[in-house]
Amino acid sequence: MPHIKFKKIDNATLADINGVGDIVKFEATPMSGDDMLYAIEYKGEEFLIQLKRDVDSDMLKYDKVSRPLKVNLIKEVLSILSDRLQLDIVSSNISLSTTKPPLSSKYFKKIEDFDSMEFPFESISVEVGFGSGRHLLYQATQNPAMLYIGLEIHTPSAQQVLKQIELQGLENIWIVNYDARLFLEMLPSNLCSQIFVHFPVPWDKKPQRRVISPSFVDESLRVLTPKGRLELRTDSYNYFWYSMETIFALHNADVNIVKNGQLAITSKYEERWRKQEKDIYEVHLTSHELSGQVERGIDFSFDDCKYRDRLQEDIPSNTIVEDDFFIHFERLYTIGGSGLLIKCAFGSFDRPEHKYIIIDKNASRYYPSMPVKTEVNHKAHKKIMESLKCHQTL
Repeated sequence: MPHIKFKKIDNATLADINGVGDIVKFEATPMSGDDMLYAIEYKGEEFLIQLKRDVDSDMLKYDKVSRPLKVNLIKEVLSILSDRLQLDIVSSNISLSTTKPPLSSKYFKKIEDFDSMEFPFESISVEVGFGSGRHLLYQATQNPAMLYIGLEIHTPSAQQVLKQIELQGLENIWIVNYDARLFLEMLPSNLCSQIFVHFPVPWDKKPQRRVISPSFVDESLRVLTPKGRLELRTDSYNYFWYSMETIFALHNADVNIVKNGQLAITSKYEERWRKQEKDIYEVHLTSHELSGQVERGIDFSFDDCKYRDRLQEDIPSNTIVEDDFFIHFERLYTIGGSGLLIKCAFGSFDRPEHKYIIIDKNASRYYPSMPVKTEVNHKAHKKIMESLKCHQTL
């Protein structure tokens, strides 16, 4: 990922970083260690860059939690800082990419867009983990009246499919670079006619990371229309039986099983497996009920929570574990003498959020964006407010 390594800078140059005030909004100093964070505001995006210090050299690099999807923005900011501070570069990888397609607003959707999304198609299909995009692109080509929402957490795969969408002139695909287990909670009930989960990672040693889970199945049935179908396709015998056990735990399940069925389009991996005569398993779960709409009314504001002296002493150092969520305050940074930046992980055990929280003398907020509006994240948020003593008289 983008970084520049340069000969060690002195304190005067270090102070000059804050002087690049058109893009650097504040400096955050760790309460332990010496790796600094700088808040960047550039071309409509907010993110952090990290200054890592060594004996003979320093490095400016991206911050994983706040990293924008448009990686070129980080490269541009690092280039600006390098030029203005006249850094003596040892090594870097910030040459701007001209080959990767832009994340077009027409086809690329952020998770927060679905807070109040309007769907221009009557029929909607979701594909989880589309990989190379062969199946997704084929389905969209064959069914131009249906909207296909492709979910993929691997950014290079998302970029490649976005490029193909533009090259093929398709108008009925949206790409979401996000975890499907969280995404479904953002959709209205009875919206989708199909949900495809083709060849998910089996995660035999970490089953909590599997896409298929009781909560995923429940959410799938909620967002599916009556007669809508969840389709799992896997080459893993263990994953197949795990999915069957998960589905049959439902009170009422309409399930169909197919072994070694043929699709009109297959991935290169499936082609390889078939040459090896490896079995392919399909599980089809059909919805027959009209689900009620969910009115969550989720609010992630911090009310009147503001910075106060010795606030850091109130923040728990141990992980908070409740029945269905956790909170871990990972690291604390001071912002001048009147603010705090908190790095934290929270929410569901199998699909946690990772965010920063900025607290100053005027207000508090999540940085760089709000958490996904799920019930478990909201429960964690209320516990975070309680831990920060947001409701005490200041």
